[in-house]
Amino acid sequence: MDSLKISTEAEAVASRLHKSGLLRTQGLIGGKWVDAYDRKTIKVYNPATGAVIADVPCMGGKETNDAISSAYEAFYSWSKLTAAARSRYLRKWYDLLIAHREELGQLITLEQGKPLKEALGEVSYGAGFIEFSAEEAKRVYGDIIPSPLADRRLFVLKQPVGVVGAITPWNFPLAMITRKVGPALACGCTVVIKPSEITPLTALAAAELSLQAGIPPGVVNVVMGNASDIGDSLLASTQVRKITFTGSTAVGKKLMAGAAGTVKKVSLELGGNAPCIVFDDADLDVAVKGALAAKFRNSGQTCVCANRVIVQEGIYEKFANAFSKAVQNLQVGDGFTEGVAQGPLINEAAVQKVESFLQDAISKGAKVLLGGKRHSLGMTFYEPTVVSDVNGEMLLSREEVFGPVAPLLRFKTEDEAIHLANDTNAGLAAYVFTNNIQRSWRVSEALEYGLVGVNEGVISTEVAPFGGVKQSGLGREGSKYGLDEYLEMKYVCLGNMNSN
Repeated sequence: MDSLKISTEAEAVASRLHKSGLLRTQGLIGGKWVDAYDRKTIKVYNPATGAVIADVPCMGGKETNDAISSAYEAFYSWSKLTAAARSRYLRKWYDLLIAHREELGQLITLEQGKPLKEALGEVSYGAGFIEFSAEEAKRVYGDIIPSPLADRRLFVLKQPVGVVGAITPWNFPLAMITRKVGPALACGCTVVIKPSEITPLTALAAAELSLQAGIPPGVVNVVMGNASDIGDSLLASTQVRKITFTGSTAVGKKLMAGAAGTVKKVSLELGGNAPCIVFDDADLDVAVKGALAAKFRNSGQTCVCANRVIVQEGIYEKFANAFSKAVQNLQVGDGFTEGVAQGPLINEAAVQKVESFLQDAISKGAKVLLGGKRHSLGMTFYEPTVVSDVNGEMLLSREEVFGPVAPLLRFKTEDEAIHLANDTNAGLAAYVFTNNIQRSWRVSEALEYGLVGVNEGVISTEVAPFGGVKQSGLGREGSKYGLDEYLEMKYVCLGNMNSN
């Protein structure tokens, strides 16, 4: 694949996006597009080519405090709107996201690198959270409690928590924002979004469409740049009543500790170490297809990626061969090229992490069945890799590799598989392949994970609760349960009911 051709295609896409008005390169505070106050900028790169797409403001504490103030001012009027009115605004935003699906997909591929087909899928998935939130906005119900005393009435209200600081990662530049902002706005909260400085352009395009949808100034704000300064300002502010974060466990712990100072509500969606258990009685084709989707989507850069493929000994060789064949057919390349299934890794640090994990595994006896090195395309492209004879001592099975490497581990009994799967501090997603219905129930219940896919490798949807247990986080996103994260419960006791 010609690198000049890649660059030319990417440039043409960037030029079209610029003309569409969706390639925004400033922060959004109080409905106004603004630069960093000190005029500092950071560059946004295309990971497939290394070319600079845009310069965006490198913001810090001052800009964040102004964004918080604008969200705080807007909160009073936004929270007082009827649920039906907020629903209409969200529905309009959803319609615009879908109307601009092509441009948003191209923008995701441009700054994040995933194949265009995957990026378009993310737009539909991400927009789904806005649509679902528009519908659920009208269903935030309270309660009437039968009183033990005749002259009293007891009821429960659910009210918005207040200003929300939403900190999102680079691997799903649209969906990780809509999954937080949709329910927040539906409940009556206002938001300050801090997207990853690696992929801020999709967030800014989504914010532009929120303005076009008529969502009032100050309800949605976007700041990016110096992550620690922005985070510190969000944590220190007494006006910010909730932090919602998707990212690494290490950063999540810091945010959780920092939120203690003002006792903020916190929801955290942190790292995973997903087991993918393939039993002897699994349908081989279904298991291969499911494990492939669970492992190699977004070049292995998702927190629900199958990080350990744990295969029962009776099917191990057969699965390893069939799986390797399927992985061998994955086309690697620039996301704008037809038929490409795997794009580049996000940056050089990501490639180096993959290399060090693989080196560690090989030094401890693992065998590379396929791949195992940088791709001939150069840049941050890496060959889809399958590694066998992996054990629990290797980094590959202890920590997230966050790259296109599938480690295969062996097991004998169901109990052993469950023990192997649960032997980690993480507890986000797990996958099970079996045709035994009783086993699927037993194993699903025994796994210490917030999400379990049975005979299915792609399980995330806006209508189901997403989140982890143990050190994979707190709280849930999506579904009706996701709205509770943005609500406070208020109990009201009405007395003297028997007097005039």
